[in-house]
Amino acid sequence: MIQLLPQLKILLAYQPVDFRKGIDGLIGLCREQFDAELYDGTLFVFRNRRGTALKILTFDGVGWWLVIRRFSQGRLQWWPKAQADTLTHPLEAQQLQVLLYNGLPEQASFVSPWRALRPDQAARATSSSTTSPL
Repeated sequence: MIQLLPQLKILLAYQPVDFRKGIDGLIGLCREQFDAELYDGTLFVFRNRRGTALKILTFDGVGWWLVIRRFSQGRLQWWPKAQADTLTHPLEAQQLQVLLYNGLPEQASFVSPWRALRPDQAARATSSSTTSPL
């Protein structure tokens, strides 16, 4: 199972890909066009030309995962506009979750995944973790 953690690096390919490509074809695409590190756990997200399906490619340290999400009705409501200087768009884990359910990640509001603790909260958290119950 793939966990979508806040610190996960996620890259969306701006251009649609041929969905006849399997793992090897998509790895080659990432290597040649994106010049990305393939073995660091990055999730690469691709869409088909019609916008009715997504493919997610990642390496988990043991092997490759290729996940396909096909929408039973309709097409993707959102996909980022291509930028002239890059081929991929970074995405947060929360935004990918919204996209997988065909939502609008740019319009969703999220709580920051990292919140600063006040000094008094940090002191209490530290002291409670060092004491052991009898």
